[in-house]
Amino acid sequence: MEIKGKTVLITGAGRGLGAAMARRFAELGADLALVDLDAAGLDAVAQACRALGRRAETYSASVADEAQISAVFDRAVADFGRLDCTIANAGILRDGLLVKVKDGAVVGKLPLAQWQAVIDVNLTGVFLSGREAAERMIRLGTPGCIINISSLSRAGNFGQSNYSAAKAGVSALTVVWAKELARYRIRVNAIAPGFIKTEMVASMKPEILEKMAAGIPVQRLGEPSEIAATAAFIVQNDYVNGRVLEIDGGQRL
Repeated sequence: MEIKGKTVLITGAGRGLGAAMARRFAELGADLALVDLDAAGLDAVAQACRALGRRAETYSASVADEAQISAVFDRAVADFGRLDCTIANAGILRDGLLVKVKDGAVVGKLPLAQWQAVIDVNLTGVFLSGREAAERMIRLGTPGCIINISSLSRAGNFGQSNYSAAKAGVSALTVVWAKELARYRIRVNAIAPGFIKTEMVASMKPEILEKMAAGIPVQRLGEPSEIAATAAFIVQNDYVNGRVLEIDGGQRL
């Protein structure tokens, strides 16, 4: 798919990977529908895209709220008159051990609310975004591309029962949708990043960052721009479908 002149909707676009992908697609000539609850971050990203000569509109919504995300897709299609690509990037972390034990005694366990919060945003949010995107694309009758953001943690990561389960679910949804939607000329793929130097990661202590980098064969953390480049590649290559691309510097959990 040629990116220039297309409309790309990105959730979680106010910072991190979402912001990097928005800028990359603007550089390649796309118009952006940017979704996030972070109004200040969203406005800054929109201004950066507009500075590149592209149209960018912002929408405030929780991806886990069915009515809100449905309304956003309706507004975006009404504003742009088209929808060519959706990137389901919004996500949160609420890490914690399944059971906490100290001196042989159980002192805590992963709260249900902590589990549910991550599932709601990271899995249900992807489901709702993908469903609403597919519906609009089919109605518009034009080829489309859906990209879901999974994670290397989909293989299972210590202290991330909720996050790992959600990201594994995202990977499974990607394969299912690719099979279901190909007949409508809609491709579905996912990106599973490893440790990427987002604002959240970059704020960690230097010694922790060094330890993280030491466990990666290329000896460094990934850059958000490298994930953005992967998203652009997926959109541009019409034969990539139903794949989960691990962009992790060679790391395997």
